[in-house]
Amino acid sequence: MRAARLIKMVLLLQARPSMTAAELAGELEVSERTITRDAQALSEAGVPVYADRGRSGGYRLIGGYRTRLTGLGRSEAEALFLSGVPGALREMGLEDAASAARLKVSAALMPSLRDASQNASQRFHLDAPGWFKETPAPELLPALADAVWDDRRVTARYRRQDTEVERELEPYGLVLKAGVWYLCARVPDTGSFRVYRIDRFTAIAADEDRFVRDEEFDLPGFWEERAAQFARAILHSEVVLRLSEAGLRQLPYATDSASTQEALETAGAPDAEGWVTLTLPVENETVAYTQLMSLGPEVEVLEPTTLRERFARAAQQMALRYQ
Repeated sequence: MRAARLIKMVLLLQARPSMTAAELAGELEVSERTITRDAQALSEAGVPVYADRGRSGGYRLIGGYRTRLTGLGRSEAEALFLSGVPGALREMGLEDAASAARLKVSAALMPSLRDASQNASQRFHLDAPGWFKETPAPELLPALADAVWDDRRVTARYRRQDTEVERELEPYGLVLKAGVWYLCARVPDTGSFRVYRIDRFTAIAADEDRFVRDEEFDLPGFWEERAAQFARAILHSEVVLRLSEAGLRQLPYATDSASTQEALETAGAPDAEGWVTLTLPVENETVAYTQLMSLGPEVEVLEPTTLRERFARAAQQMALRYQ
C-alpha cells in the first residue's frame, strides 16, 4: 500500500512544478503528516524531493528527476492500454498520436510487461456506436477536437430546425454517446454551458487567441447532469398500459429505461390474469406507438383514447392482412 502511494506521489510531482502538503494529501487521501513522512522516505531512497518552506511553499522534484514506469503492475499496465476508444481517436484525427504514445509507454515499461498492449487488445475491444446503424464521423470533428485541445474560441454556424445560427463558443469538451458526437461549450456572452450535436455544425473557424478555462468545470459530471435533464425534459406525455409478464420483461428494451423503472416502481399488483397496469412517461403519442408496437400482443393501451384507437386500427389491419 505504501509503496504504491510513494510511486503515485513521485508521478504527481513529475507532472506539476510544485504541490503543497495539503494538495498531495488530498490526492493521496492521507494526512499532511503522512505526506511529510513519505517525502522523507523518498529522499532517503535517493529521490530528490525538496520541500520549500513558507506560505507559498510545497514539495517539488529537483535536478529534472524523472522515473520510468517500472512501478506498474501487470493489471495496471494492461488497463492503461484500455483507456481509449480506437474508433473515437481515429475520428478526431488522433490515431497517429495515440499509436505513438502507446509505443512510448511500451518502451518505458519493464521487459516483463511489454506484452501488456497485445494482451489487452486481444481480450477487450470497445465499440461505441449502437447496433444496426453506421453513424459517419462529422466532417468538422477534427477541427473541433483541435480547438478543444488548444482552448481556442471558435465561431460556429449550426443548423437549428430550418435556420442556421452563428455563435461564438468556447469548446470545453467532446462526448461520444451511442455513436453520436456532442460538443460541450461555454457561450461567452452569457457564461452558460450548452451541448451541441456536432453533425449539425456547418462551419467552424478557430480564433487565434485562447480562452481561459473554468478550472472547476467537470466534463463527466456536466454530461451526466445534462443527459439526465434531457431524458426527463423530453417526456411530455403519459400512457396507461396493461402488460403481461412477458411484456413487463420486454418493456425496458422498448422504452426509456429511467421512465420504465419509474413506472414499474409505482405499478399496481397483477390482476386475475397476471397482467399489470402502470403509467408510463413518454415523449409523445407517436413515439409511444412506435416503441410499444414492438411488444405486440403483450401490451394493451388503456389511455389515452387516441393511442388506444390507433393500436386497434393497426391490429385490425394486421388481422386482415394475415387472414
